[in-house]
Amino acid sequence: MPGFAIVGCGMIARFHARALAEVPGARLIALVSRGPNAAKMKQELGLECDTYADLAPALARKDVDVVIVTTPSGAHQEPAVAAANAGKHVVVEKPLEITLERCDRIIDACDRNKVKLCTIFPSRFGDANQVVKLAIDGGRFGRLTLGETTCKWWRAQSYYDEGGWKGTKALDGGGALMNQAIHNVDLLTWMMGPVTHIMGATAMLAHERIEVEDTAVACLRFKSGALGVIQATTSVYPGLPKTIAIHGDKGSAVVEQDDLVRWEFAAEMEADKDIRARFAQKTGASGGSSNPAAISHVGHARQLTDFVQAIQSGRPPLVDGREGRRAVEIILGIYESAATGRTVTIG
Repeated sequence: MPGFAIVGCGMIARFHARALAEVPGARLIALVSRGPNAAKMKQELGLECDTYADLAPALARKDVDVVIVTTPSGAHQEPAVAAANAGKHVVVEKPLEITLERCDRIIDACDRNKVKLCTIFPSRFGDANQVVKLAIDGGRFGRLTLGETTCKWWRAQSYYDEGGWKGTKALDGGGALMNQAIHNVDLLTWMMGPVTHIMGATAMLAHERIEVEDTAVACLRFKSGALGVIQATTSVYPGLPKTIAIHGDKGSAVVEQDDLVRWEFAAEMEADKDIRARFAQKTGASGGSSNPAAISHVGHARQLTDFVQAIQSGRPPLVDGREGRRAVEIILGIYESAATGRTVTIG
């Protein structure tokens, strides 16, 4: 039974703790935070674990097998590398890091120490997204022509004012794209394939005292020749459900939040009726569109379960560090295009 330590005890750490409680065989051993957050989180959630003000004593414990990094985005590298060097498997909350160099240091440390690494992208484990991905892999869409994703969310000014690190280039690494819509970016490239060319524009329109974008759009060209569109905001009141739409010359599917709202193919199959019936009842979840605490921990639980199974069986996790790096590379490409006014080539 693998033992887990969580380093960084802000809001997202609580989702991991709740998720771990639903992972067969997982045990939460330690919480690590330089301030009072570890003790506060332990009491708030009624956890039976130890708390530390420093990572080193947690890493020294033989019953800690995995370290989950939930520090601010631009502070993921240091604890992740320290954990890998101590021989611990590593889970990093999105984004993997905020620069490719810092991503690569994490990946290299895990490779060098022969420990497993995963980046948290729980949207991949949603039922509707899984169904769409299976249909893509099965050729149901024919030739993929267009992929679209929107994350038109709202964050009040207080979200940035109270967070300390939120909205800063040094620790947030970006705004609506890097913090909120990175899940959408990951889903789009997971479904549509590698991106080769990017054109983007960003702006800060609805907030004050932040260094990053609250509104962004991008056009993509995929290796397959298909085109893509990304819209990402924290500037759209009152916040709308996120969407991903996959189109091809033989079919279309649209997922709104966790609901499959369109499922149409030129060649209808008997299973299509069952799929539409299965998703007929909408979940209606906001998914964090206006409240960052409103997300579900179910996707985290599914992904952490996969990670435990990967450790036990010796196989790679479904979402490794290189998958996490890919989403960061695309977002940084959008930022570069927005800054230069030029098309950016990646890959």
